[in-house]
Amino acid sequence: MSSLTEARELLREFPVADGHNDLPWALREQVRYDLDARDIATDQSAHLHTDLARLRAGGVGAQFWSVYVPSDQPDPTPATLEQIDCVRQLIDRYPGELRAALTAADMETARAEGRVASLMGAEGGHSISDSLATLRGLYAVGVRYMTLTHNDNVSWADSATDEPGVGGLSAFGREVVREMNRLGMLVDLSHVAATTMRDALDASVSPLIFSHSSARAVCDHPRNIPDDVLERLPANGGVAMVTFVPKFVLQAAVDWTAAADENLRAHGLHHLDTTPTAMKLHRAFEERNPRPVATVATVADHLDHMREVAGIDHLGIGGDYDGTAFTPDGLDDVSGYPNLIAELLDRGWSRPDLAKLTWQNTVRVLGAAEDVARDLQSRTGPSNATREQLDG
Repeated sequence: MSSLTEARELLREFPVADGHNDLPWALREQVRYDLDARDIATDQSAHLHTDLARLRAGGVGAQFWSVYVPSDQPDPTPATLEQIDCVRQLIDRYPGELRAALTAADMETARAEGRVASLMGAEGGHSISDSLATLRGLYAVGVRYMTLTHNDNVSWADSATDEPGVGGLSAFGREVVREMNRLGMLVDLSHVAATTMRDALDASVSPLIFSHSSARAVCDHPRNIPDDVLERLPANGGVAMVTFVPKFVLQAAVDWTAAADENLRAHGLHHLDTTPTAMKLHRAFEERNPRPVATVATVADHLDHMREVAGIDHLGIGGDYDGTAFTPDGLDDVSGYPNLIAELLDRGWSRPDLAKLTWQNTVRVLGAAEDVARDLQSRTGPSNATREQLDG
């Protein structure tokens, strides 16, 4: 049996629970949520990394859909609700393929039914507008993780890609973490500064996640996880989900991306823009400056290192599809996960280890957060603290 055949067989039993997919934002940017114009029941390979057929081909059994809005969005909370509404529309539109999921038990039910468990994660603490009541509102409408920052600081937490602000988490930031623990909302540390990672580990009594981050020791980018943080995951019980974005996994791509980003900014565009105009500029830049290409093996190198440092019980996958302009060879879209599993099989990863990586660890961490929340809710009520009260 070939490794690829074995990988596909494994994924039929233990499918991928992916931590981060930006399809809702791509739908907003491309067609303003016109789901007829981007019907993912049909081939969308010309426009998107994601459609239903490729999810099936990739062995995806659960997806945290990112309900992301940019950190400079003037009204981030209403825009986040629009993203949530998009996910709900997708679930309603494709009931045979997608199933709404709020709990670990819901994930297992979807797996048994052969549907993709559809969860939501808010990417950036700016979405709550400094309001714990808004945080609770997002949980009430289905959000099950929140990334504490995106690319810019929030007033109470430092981002990996911004200048230090509060030195990690402020007092209000620690209160946000505690309230997330009480709710059962996973604290996501992708995008945050290493100081914020360490402060969150100190503050949280619930397992934490990295929804889409790789190993800084393998690729020295601030979006990646330092080894001292990976070493703390076993005591916390959390999960680090490796990402596929070339500029986070391949050192040569880090340097190339900095130049490509500057090219977009020189044309008056945001460096994360993936509109047709931006992609045309990217392609022209790439013709002049060939892009270093990451591969499946590049991502596997990160997983090998992360397993060595954090242990197999603390790894997952978060591809960041439809949130990146470029992908590694062999991981071109959501159909590519079997290629990664085949690579790991060739490297000697066992079937039980791979089942933990693809499915079991992510289900466990959400279930553990639910257990912590039940205990906390039996003893404590909602926090009504404000940033002004705690941070001055």
